[in-house]
Amino acid sequence: MRTGMRLGPEIWLRGPVPAPEATGPEPGGPPEPAPARVSARAFSWVGTHGGAGVSTLAAVYGGHDSGRTWPGPGDPQSVLLVARTHATGLDSVLPAVELFRCGEAPQGLDLDAVVLVADAPGRLPRPLAQRIRLIESVIDVYRVPWVPDWRLGDLTGRPPRESEPLARLTGAAR
Repeated sequence: MRTGMRLGPEIWLRGPVPAPEATGPEPGGPPEPAPARVSARAFSWVGTHGGAGVSTLAAVYGGHDSGRTWPGPGDPQSVLLVARTHATGLDSVLPAVELFRCGEAPQGLDLDAVVLVADAPGRLPRPLAQRIRLIESVIDVYRVPWVPDWRLGDLTGRPPRESEPLARLTGAAR
């Protein structure tokens, strides 16, 4: 063993950590407990500006559509802030995040992440991509690409492949 090395965790993980694989019960030992069923966490979608896509995301991924208001007492207290990737949308995100940081959001609400919905197909202009990097330095960000079918009102089908991490978070992954 080397001396002078730090002991303890060397790597910090974000998100759920998989359970170690079970080797099975020992012969004659007590039976293993049944695996716990984990239900998807319920979220309230809150738009940081009008037209952010809250209703569409709630319909596709599940959860409560709060519009632009805070969730009420009977609604899920885990909040996903939603904004479009245009300049106005991105500029509305950090002030909303700051409300949570300063304790000015209603008591009991938990900010889980920001969801950015593409405002147009294709790549983002560099200034907008830079704003997104700034937001990502402060909080977890999930991206949803442009979906032409959603624009036409067709919310059936699977969530887009590019948004698989968001689908896993919300329990919408199939």
